[in-house]
Amino acid sequence: MARRFRGEHTFKVDAKGRVSIPAFFRRVIEAGDPNWTDGLRPEIVIVYGDQTRDYLEVFTVNAINALDDKIAALPRSPLKRKLERMVSGQSHETEIDPDGRLVLPQKLREKIGLQKEAFFIASGDTFQIWKPETFAAHEAEYAEELGDDVPEGTDPLDALDMVLDARGAR
Repeated sequence: MARRFRGEHTFKVDAKGRVSIPAFFRRVIEAGDPNWTDGLRPEIVIVYGDQTRDYLEVFTVNAINALDDKIAALPRSPLKRKLERMVSGQSHETEIDPDGRLVLPQKLREKIGLQKEAFFIASGDTFQIWKPETFAAHEAEYAEELGDDVPEGTDPLDALDMVLDARGAR
């Protein structure tokens, strides 16, 4: 099984758009790049998407290839075209520099309003980069929406067990 991203971190963004990548994230990126070896710069793909996305999603080479394969397997449709445009067209291939930093182009920083700090949050085989204030607002909104479906004090892991039990997949 492939290594997965875990955790959340906040890092400073310098005037050139350079931001450090959490050390553990770098290990996952390296493991997810089949061409990476010691001394080379590991590659990633940043999907920025259309105006509805207020964060950047970072994929390892293996993760973006798996996503590309899933999209390619879809029948021709408006959804397939939209996914192809987002994943292939509204994305940026880049690499991690020798100091463990990512250079975010001005266009991407402006898209999500990134200025002095970047908030990183793991999302399984990808991670997201947010403007910290935007993420906090998004999380507050999400918690309010979730509140109707999950009784107060419920541990989300318990809820996962309930879903698995209902499906008979336990």
